[in-house]
Amino acid sequence: MFEFEDERSTRRGFLGAGAGAIALALPVIRGGVGFAADGDTRQVADGLVRKAVAFLPSLQEPNGGFSTKSGPGITGIVVTALLRTKKLTPAEPVVAKALAYLEGEVAPKGTLEAEGPQSNYVTAVAMMAFQEANVRGRYDALVKSGQTNLKRLQWDEGEKKGRDDAYYGGAGYGGKSRPDLSNTAFFVEALRDSGVPADDPNLQKAIVFISRCQNMKSEFNDQPWADKVNDGGFIYSAADGGISMAGGAEPSGALRSYASMTYAGLKSMVHAGLTAADPRVKAAYDYIKKNYSVDENPGLGKSGLYYYYQTMARALSLLGKPTLVDSAGVEHDWRGDITAALAKRQGSKGEWVNTDARFMEGNPALATSFALLALSYAHAAKN
Repeated sequence: MFEFEDERSTRRGFLGAGAGAIALALPVIRGGVGFAADGDTRQVADGLVRKAVAFLPSLQEPNGGFSTKSGPGITGIVVTALLRTKKLTPAEPVVAKALAYLEGEVAPKGTLEAEGPQSNYVTAVAMMAFQEANVRGRYDALVKSGQTNLKRLQWDEGEKKGRDDAYYGGAGYGGKSRPDLSNTAFFVEALRDSGVPADDPNLQKAIVFISRCQNMKSEFNDQPWADKVNDGGFIYSAADGGISMAGGAEPSGALRSYASMTYAGLKSMVHAGLTAADPRVKAAYDYIKKNYSVDENPGLGKSGLYYYYQTMARALSLLGKPTLVDSAGVEHDWRGDITAALAKRQGSKGEWVNTDARFMEGNPALATSFALLALSYAHAAKN
């Protein structure tokens, strides 16, 4: 569930094309989750979900994983997405085989402790998958060990980083890789969804890094570029002088905000206990009101569009508001808007694929899982 970096980054070779798929028997699709919206929106969303849930098994590899040439991460995302639709149980063959693959790849010793350059990323998404599948305590030990290892991988005093360091509190793809907001957001989400309280010290450390990724000069962001744009939006990373996927630094030193990272920052702040009264939350929400769209990922266009949908849906569901009034005073049913946007983009087989392949969204397993997550967050009766 990450906004992956461009293939030209230092992770060249980490992300590969999906492996050969095999045809599997379609799963038994059960009744859906309780929806917050009624009428046409519910029916449309339910239809989209059913088609996608029937499609994804066609991409499963003989080993049970999905797109495993890029590592176990996408499999964790697919499992989480399938289970959050509430249409499949962990016992369904497609899910059970994927969970077995994850156990063999990232938890062969009975502990969730991924290794290598993907360690934080894989631990976070696998932990979310195991948490969703944790019926009658089956994965209690794995989830607990995942929490411990995520905290160990965070940049903090253990790496000799103090609060005055731009790395402090963040998480990257691996334990020693540069921290970024996308990986940090899912570090936070994995911990919170598995029961870690908002006031946990590691989550509060994460807020230090997240706040430094916001284009807002304040007591929470001491970076030299913080007041150059000052629009309340977020960039990709505060580390190494600041990084934005919306383009390099302008001559003034400004780093452009973009919407997917702003939603990632917003949901992380809410996860970590900040309220609507906090100036950081207010500023992020103001940016969102000025840049509301379901046609593109504002600041990046079509790039990262499906990551954007699921991050948008999670953030707005956490705020608990059924509608959003934009800066022009127009009221939006954001749940209905996301559903309609996904409806017109779903393929005939039930898949979603981004024509802009940046951030790996040309991969139907990834893009379809992001879309399912967006629909589950938008329409779950309880978020």
